[in-house]
Amino acid sequence: MTEVTYERHEAAEAARRLDVFLHAYEEVYAEPPYCEGPSDVAEFIEHYQVQARRPAMRLVLAREEDDVIGFAYGYHLAPDTRWWKNLLDVELPDEFTREDGRRTFVVIELAVRKPWRRRGIAAELHARLLAGLDVERVTLTMRPEPEAAPAQSAYASWGYRKVGVSHPWDEAPLYDCMVRQLPGSQAL
Repeated sequence: MTEVTYERHEAAEAARRLDVFLHAYEEVYAEPPYCEGPSDVAEFIEHYQVQARRPAMRLVLAREEDDVIGFAYGYHLAPDTRWWKNLLDVELPDEFTREDGRRTFVVIELAVRKPWRRRGIAAELHARLLAGLDVERVTLTMRPEPEAAPAQSAYASWGYRKVGVSHPWDEAPLYDCMVRQLPGSQAL
């Protein structure tokens, strides 16, 4: 077993790294509950190109030698975000949903290829993604299916709590919307 190394890329540099981790994305998201195929991957590529231009975009890659074995990325929610409007089962107060472009960091993807799971790599990717952020909270969505139970357990152990069920676009499955308050910020 070789050493796992991590690298963080910001903004434009993150945008140029898609080809580096795309194979890892395809491998992870071909598994249940995602079962993504070529059209889903093409859609992911389009979304990533847009997301990579968002404020405070960050990408963290985990590597073993030249192999990308995991990745995580996210950015600040914009003031005009639809993130909180996608919740179906709860109406959160305006004070909760107010965004100013620096209040909330959203983790869009966090994934580790199967042979490297349960080795602390996801936790390290997550920690490095959030390191040094000056935000009140972090949010993410996760699938509620039983196949996602390890991720659900990890997020709970990292301090995330469910605030609602998200349906981000018409054809999308339902996701649990999670929030983690960062140390030093006011409780939700």
